[in-house]
Amino acid sequence: MTARAPLTPAAIEDALGRFPLRETPIADGAATRAAAVAIVLVRGADGQVMPLTRRPGRMRAHPGQFALPGGSLDPGETAAEAARRELEEELGITVGPGGVLGRLDDYVTRSGYVISPVVLWSDADFRDIVPSPDEVAAVYDVTLDEIDVDPVFVAIDESPRPVVQWPLRGHRIHAPTGAIVHQFREVVLRGRDTRVADYEQPVFAWR
Repeated sequence: MTARAPLTPAAIEDALGRFPLRETPIADGAATRAAAVAIVLVRGADGQVMPLTRRPGRMRAHPGQFALPGGSLDPGETAAEAARRELEEELGITVGPGGVLGRLDDYVTRSGYVISPVVLWSDADFRDIVPSPDEVAAVYDVTLDEIDVDPVFVAIDESPRPVVQWPLRGHRIHAPTGAIVHQFREVVLRGRDTRVADYEQPVFAWR
């Protein structure tokens, strides 16, 4: 198999710059809330890796689920600012404004969030990550080869939309995380303008 060429910030920024981003406006007074997640590439043992977290089982919302670092936007905060803040709070990774490489499509969740995925670059080493025990039960160093896999689609009776599942280390990670990572794979690693807004979440995540 041909070795994967290392990604560079310039190549990622170029791929995201050519991608026709779709945003989902939130009307004043709407119950929907704005949130952001960070897809950040850091140094791993054999190249770039993407930190992926698992939420503690005691958390009120989505306990035990795999997740990208992220959370709700504070008043007056942009998606990029929120992603950088959450990344530092959850994993101790500090990324300046120059480390923001671009955005992927907003993903609207069944639980009432509009999630804006922000792609970032850091020179931090994965081994230096210090996860917050209040928000992170475990953190995984996901390689580019683990991202670059075909998703699985499952039909459910409750929705006409297919549930997307991203296979990772014996698990199947659902939307929104699975959908967002799949779009990163398509846009950045494969150069394809793939949309994921119509990929469904499993019923247990609708709350």
